[in-house]
Amino acid sequence: MTRYIFVSGGVMSGIGKGVSTASISAILASAGFRVTCVKIDPYLNVDAGTMNPVEHGEVFVTEDGLECDQDIGNYERFLDQNMYRQNYMTSGQVYQSVINRERELKYDGKCVELIPHIPEEITRRLELAAQKTKADFVLVEIGGTIGEYQNLLFLEAARMMHLSSPGKVLFVMVSYLPVPEMLGEMKTKPTQHAVRTLNTSGIQPDIIIARSTVALDKPRKQKIAIFCNMREENVISAPDVKSIYEVPINFEKGNLSDRIFEKFGMAKRKCDLKNWEILNRKIRRAKKEIRIGIVGKYFATGKFTLSDAYISVIEAVKHAAWHHGLKPHITWIDPEIYEKSSLKLRELEGFAGVIVPGGFGERGITGKIKAIGYLRKKKIPFLGLCYGMQMAVIEFARNVAGLRKASSTEIDAATPHPVISTMAEQEKNLAEGKYGGSMRLGSYPCEIKPRTISYRAYGEKNIVERHRHRYEFNNDYRETFEKLGLKAVGLNPQRNLVEIVELSGHPFFVGVQFHPELKSRPMRPHPLFREFLRSAKARLQRSS
Repeated sequence: MTRYIFVSGGVMSGIGKGVSTASISAILASAGFRVTCVKIDPYLNVDAGTMNPVEHGEVFVTEDGLECDQDIGNYERFLDQNMYRQNYMTSGQVYQSVINRERELKYDGKCVELIPHIPEEITRRLELAAQKTKADFVLVEIGGTIGEYQNLLFLEAARMMHLSSPGKVLFVMVSYLPVPEMLGEMKTKPTQHAVRTLNTSGIQPDIIIARSTVALDKPRKQKIAIFCNMREENVISAPDVKSIYEVPINFEKGNLSDRIFEKFGMAKRKCDLKNWEILNRKIRRAKKEIRIGIVGKYFATGKFTLSDAYISVIEAVKHAAWHHGLKPHITWIDPEIYEKSSLKLRELEGFAGVIVPGGFGERGITGKIKAIGYLRKKKIPFLGLCYGMQMAVIEFARNVAGLRKASSTEIDAATPHPVISTMAEQEKNLAEGKYGGSMRLGSYPCEIKPRTISYRAYGEKNIVERHRHRYEFNNDYRETFEKLGLKAVGLNPQRNLVEIVELSGHPFFVGVQFHPELKSRPMRPHPLFREFLRSAKARLQRSS
């Protein structure tokens, strides 16, 4: 019998609902259960591919090519298993399915209404996710915050599922307890109001995960229990931690798994979190700091700097650094500062390694190209991801091959040297304005040439990596570039597409058309990031 745990958020967003969902999943998996997760986004977008990464965060891509929310990445990292299309749902998908069914006369002439047909479609999708994975538990994270009308229909679906099968459905609310500096006291009132608001949807939380800067004390726990209509032991303290990978262990200190098993009327099972304890010991022992720069453009929003647009890159750097016993110090670099002053490029010498991640559009590319040229000349370890690889090819074409006006057709459709060009099948999509879900998405094979940095990293010839792009290395220039030292060392065997480039005579200058960061796991760092950090560590040792 599949059991469903719905996770909702109270008070405000950004308090770790996704990490909480992933951590509960990891705990249950450690007890030997088959577990999967579903993220529900209340947007009318059909998928996350058309959303602004500064507003929404990273667009994660699954093995089967779905562009989805970054929390799917958290689920993969914590469970160490792949998620697929059935693990993500938006309001847009749900409405689209219901309308399509109505057009196909699958409702037998009934009036199709928000209630019950939308909740029924939501339930159908959740049950499909359970069937496809044969899951004992399905963790369902409902996006947004309690009280927003956008997610009411998803809460209604959860209520209806609980009504029909109360023994199969459990509700967890992740809520925030502020400690205002001027008061110096933790306040429970926002959480009380959040629970009351959830009650108006016909739902009473079974468990509250109390997020705050510090651990929950007994008086606050008692107050939440009284005013939120639950026993004290069902309020789990979740203070801030240095690493998100401590969260499963912290939850178990609060006996979270026992609470879940009790609520479902199940016998208790031992949860084996030894691997998580080993990982956290490794993280704590990493004392020697290594500086890694990320030259990106999706982290500034007004006066604030957000890292969610590159969350998988950040986590992949952390995984690899910890593997080498290092403490990563990641610095955001705005490429536009290099466009204003080339003298600023000297700061790059203070990094052990630099990453230029994926992206789209013209803004900041001149600065990225300047940065890559500096890294090339100064032999500073460089890893280019997707757009970063394409910028490396353009920089090489302009400054080594002498093709001064070389560019990408994404940036300059009339460039005389389109060293990065539109993929053949993408020209029609662009001409017809078909942008959503139409890129080269998902996993594709790549063959790596022996005696290369990439081959050393992977330790094998045939690999599979995830993609998200419309433009590619133009093979018309491959022979010229290879003679000058930029080698195409990884190729897609079906279409002869260049997947990996490396620069001869450089300690680590690697550009990849795919997104390796999406497959990195805390206990299994991605091979390319592991090798990049090894080279960065060698540079750090030489300079110290």
